[in-house]
Amino acid sequence: MIGIIDYGIGNLVSVEKALNKNGFTTVISDDISALDKCKGYILPGVGAFADGMKALHERNIIIFLEKIVADNKPLLGICLGMQLLFESGEEDGHNKGLGFLKGTVEKIRTGYKIPHMGWNNICIKKHSILLDGLNNNEDFYFVHSYQAYPDNSEYVIATCEYGQTIPAIVASNNVFGIQFHTEKSSDKGLIILNNFGKLVDKWY
Repeated sequence: MIGIIDYGIGNLVSVEKALNKNGFTTVISDDISALDKCKGYILPGVGAFADGMKALHERNIIIFLEKIVADNKPLLGICLGMQLLFESGEEDGHNKGLGFLKGTVEKIRTGYKIPHMGWNNICIKKHSILLDGLNNNEDFYFVHSYQAYPDNSEYVIATCEYGQTIPAIVASNNVFGIQFHTEKSSDKGLIILNNFGKLVDKWY
């Protein structure tokens, strides 16, 4: 079972429907006892970094997320959920992140219109099971004004260009992050969520 973590911010039902369509069992919850039974987890999210961390604190989910990572269970962050995986974010002031990946989240440094909104192709930098069945330069749907600036280039699985190179997919051990919205990216997004489901099944 895949746990979709409910902290009041995110496209929870859309992610759940996409996974269910691929045959995976899911639960949407902020109840630690319910989530603890899952084998893998998704942290979705829309909105500001500060609001996301505040919501995780208020629902007492941060310690549970730390346990997930320490126990080597797969965790996938989507959009804001990916950004929260990093050490800090500069949206609405300097805010501490979850710190599972080293680096910061700062405004996109581009001459193009912000937010970065719409379809953009990604450039695959290294192999990942998340990208099985996909080709280089596939299009995905982005909506964000801030981006990750990883300390370690080895985290970066794929990038996109928007007057600036933006990490589109990152990973380190059992922690994965996707900047674009898989649940809004048509069949290609479904393939990635399906791949994450398969990854969870193979993890054990």
